[in-house]
Amino acid sequence: MSEADFAAWRARVDAALEAVLPPAGDAPMRLHAAMRHAALDGGKRMRPLLVYATGIAFGADVGLLDAPAVAVECIHAYSLVHDDLPSMDDDDLRRGKPTVHVAFDEATAILAGDALQSLAFEVVAASALPASTRVSMLGELAIAAGARGMCGGQALDIDATAPRAHSRARQPGAPPRASQTQSRNPSVPTVDVAYVERLHALKTGALLRAAVRLGAFAAAVDAGTHARLDAFADALGLAFQVRDDLLDIEGDSAALGKTAGKDVAQAKATFPALLGIDASRARLDTLAATMRDALSPFGERTAALAALGRRAVERTH
Repeated sequence: MSEADFAAWRARVDAALEAVLPPAGDAPMRLHAAMRHAALDGGKRMRPLLVYATGIAFGADVGLLDAPAVAVECIHAYSLVHDDLPSMDDDDLRRGKPTVHVAFDEATAILAGDALQSLAFEVVAASALPASTRVSMLGELAIAAGARGMCGGQALDIDATAPRAHSRARQPGAPPRASQTQSRNPSVPTVDVAYVERLHALKTGALLRAAVRLGAFAAAVDAGTHARLDAFADALGLAFQVRDDLLDIEGDSAALGKTAGKDVAQAKATFPALLGIDASRARLDTLAATMRDALSPFGERTAALAALGRRAVERTH
């Protein structure tokens, strides 16, 4: 599998996103510009790539994969917009540019996230896929985005984070002011590795698993194949987050395209914080082996999925 193949799939999903996002010049212009700011011009496109890699590996027509690829990227973009809000992770930088609430305003960011989530379902519902496949995809997206997915994971993240200062008036790049400290959590639970795994299985892993499942739905794979793909996707989601936690310590903001060191600054429960750096790296090796084992019966047909699994483990940004 070559980088040219991945580049071609990125180009497909970028063109499809451009086609479905509202034009920036149409009213309400500020909302539409914010949606485009969030969804275009940046990002690894890991989730759309998983849709294409899975669907094509098992015989789906690439043209039928554009809609689910767009949908998972819209859901992902929405989640980042809301995750960066002052009431959540309070971040200023995303994909190498100002976060939506910084570039626009907080209310517009909330609306842009809501609209991107709605657009994901609209795109799948209007696609040329068979009706039964669309229903399966819509259900999977709903689970991945809701309390059994990203929202639930974010809630666990909030519960596990030490109370910290928040300021709606904080200037980008400035630390929160102690005079405006608000405790979001009256008591911070003691967390262990199992808690953090559950947190990230929902917050990060649910949509990565959904991306693989959407590709599998488009290809109408059998139950046994679905089970192996789920095992691959679950390991991928956890590996992606372990690597993300390590990059927060080892990376820099310019390379990452987002603020480095914020997990430590916010006293977040991360794999390095609980296991240490060396044990976290060892965990990555174990997860990489799990991914290889899950895909081993499929041979070269899943080379693209295997490459994406390696990328999750080895990525530098």
